[in-house]
Amino acid sequence: MSDTGGTGEGPPTIAKIASVVGVSPATVSRAFGHPELLSPATVERVVSAARELGYTPNSAARALSTGRHGNIALIVPDIANPFFPPLIRAAQQAADAAGFCVFLGDCGERPAREATLADKFAAQVDGLVLASSRSPADGIHALARRRPLVLVNRDVDGVPRVLINTAGAMRDAVAHLAGLGHKKIAYVSGPASSWSSQQRRKAVRQAAEQHGTQPLVLPAGEPTYAVGEKAVVKILEGGCTAAVAFDDLVAQGIMAGLASRGVAVPGQFSVVGCDDTLGAITYPPLTTIAAPAADAGRVAVELLLRVLASSSAGERARDDRYSLDSRLVVRATTGPAPSSRSSRSSRARRAGAQ
Repeated sequence: MSDTGGTGEGPPTIAKIASVVGVSPATVSRAFGHPELLSPATVERVVSAARELGYTPNSAARALSTGRHGNIALIVPDIANPFFPPLIRAAQQAADAAGFCVFLGDCGERPAREATLADKFAAQVDGLVLASSRSPADGIHALARRRPLVLVNRDVDGVPRVLINTAGAMRDAVAHLAGLGHKKIAYVSGPASSWSSQQRRKAVRQAAEQHGTQPLVLPAGEPTYAVGEKAVVKILEGGCTAAVAFDDLVAQGIMAGLASRGVAVPGQFSVVGCDDTLGAITYPPLTTIAAPAADAGRVAVELLLRVLASSSAGERARDDRYSLDSRLVVRATTGPAPSSRSSRSSRARRAGAQ
């Protein structure tokens, strides 16, 4: 293993560290490449001496000798979507704590681009995390056979995954709107290949049937502000008085489209978002579903590290499935349906006249 760094009589080497600590050069090499083979006290002595001498192990050489790069990859469909920055940050922090570097890729909602990034990263990393993967299941299985892999918000049997369960909170959102008198509710969906959108669409339909409301499902495609704004035409033409959006960004677009047409929120129309990435800073504050994006990023990396440890120990591939809960947060963008509001006002006027 080659090395760099240090001052004085030439750069520090494994042999110099071994001399300082009083161990063999092979022990120093194991401390960096396979610390699990040594006692924690020995590893600490070697690392401390290396730090004092200014020794930096050559990562390429370490990868050749140990088969490990010290890197993991994280690929997201759209880095500009507000859902992903908290997930990325938490994943980075969890990786840093374990001494791993994170390579970040943005596939732009394109499955082919996701596959290309994964292929390039696989040669340089020990494992990968795919967040909200749009790739077909057979492609995911092929990648998992090549490198340890963890999915976020994609449920594929045989591959470790971390899922944010928004279905229950989505049913709560429909129940909330039905309780406010809304009879026709639009769901502006996300990408057709999105596992999250499929779960949310199913939950909306189930809850609508349970509460006697009529759902209008609009296949919006990419979850963007512009898509939400454009969907307003069909929402209003469909006679809806409320809309549930795939995420907060789409919800913001819906609110902008309603405002441009003079439709007041929540006076004339109610809007519910999802993920709670923008809800508190939207005006009016957005009723939405709070989803733990940061927790998902942290748990995914921690799970990947356990998978890597199991792989090193020669254990079988894991099929762990973690589910994180979400909840409905009611704020100021939902109110009584216009007809219900009018009926209540009429009843109040009649009661006041008696």
